[in-house]
Amino acid sequence: MRDILPDLRARCADGVPFALATVVAVHGSAPRDPGAVMAVDAAGTVLGSVSGGCVEGDLYEVAREVLAGAGPRVVSYGISDDEAFGVGLTCGGTIEVLVRAYATAAEHADLAVVLDLIAADRPVAEATVLSGAAETGARLVVRPSDAGPATGTLGSEGLDAAVTADARGLLAQGHTTIQWYGAHGQRRMQEVAVFIRTYAPPPRMLVFGAIDHAAATARIGSFLGYRVTVCDARPAFATRERFPTADEVVRAWPHTYLESTEVDARTVICVLTHDPKFDVPLLLAALRTPAAYIGVMGSRRTHHDRLARLREAGADEAALSRLASPVGLDLGARTPEETAVSIAAEVIQHRWGGTGRPLGELTGAIHHPGGQTGTR
Repeated sequence: MRDILPDLRARCADGVPFALATVVAVHGSAPRDPGAVMAVDAAGTVLGSVSGGCVEGDLYEVAREVLAGAGPRVVSYGISDDEAFGVGLTCGGTIEVLVRAYATAAEHADLAVVLDLIAADRPVAEATVLSGAAETGARLVVRPSDAGPATGTLGSEGLDAAVTADARGLLAQGHTTIQWYGAHGQRRMQEVAVFIRTYAPPPRMLVFGAIDHAAATARIGSFLGYRVTVCDARPAFATRERFPTADEVVRAWPHTYLESTEVDARTVICVLTHDPKFDVPLLLAALRTPAAYIGVMGSRRTHHDRLARLREAGADEAALSRLASPVGLDLGARTPEETAVSIAAEVIQHRWGGTGRPLGELTGAIHHPGGQTGTR
């Protein structure tokens, strides 16, 4: 959604009708995750992608039919289809796609609320009925409990209440999924399928040490969708000119800044200082956070010396096992840019549970379903 967010907001503001196709389920190997979107407007303009090109041609026609008044639909594409190599997924997976229209002023206004919250990096969840004993396409917009009540309806108070509670839990975790309910929100029933799509602020990448490797790491972090902060205590190094792609550049002692800023289970911490006076207090603070990844630059000798210092400072073995050090995967990197790719590869591997080995040496599914789930 973020990829085409400005275009969708513009069409809502201008009253341009469009159909929105959203991946709601993936079975087996597929190129895009649930939540990927493609839009087709009244002029036939296509925005976004749901499969990297495998099914977009057929989905375009479905979107035009829905935009012409056919009503919301859930369509499936996969290798098992008779036309697998014509409009299906030749990678062997199956995707289910919800297609619905936003054509009226009221529909544009409702969607604009969600788009504006996403643009402002405010957490929001959107629940949509896919099938069963409720109207397909019925929609409920849910925000955290301290941000106000849900808006819209899925058809009954009980269903709205159950989905609102579940959506807030999923939103806190950054998960997107399909949930099943009874017609009035009963648990353990499968009468209504509801797709709950969560939008949380981008995960953070905190880069400590304003060196050339940090500049490259900040660039690739931004490319991967992280909100990047570069922090260093030295004013001559921590400058906006040296880190133009970072979202913020902070001049502060690293451990002091880390102890005062927000860190959650999606946060990536990259410690590139390799200086004990910075590293030890910073890493002690980092190990007290729920960060998803803590990568530390330095040679093996530096790493062993660092571990000894951390043990002396009170860090236990369970905490030390969280450190990815020396940072990055073994790619043979030499330049700062190549090192940044190595670091990013390890971050991705950690998030999704990959092996780090060449895909050509492996069998089975290419896309890993597990790992640390987040919103991008």
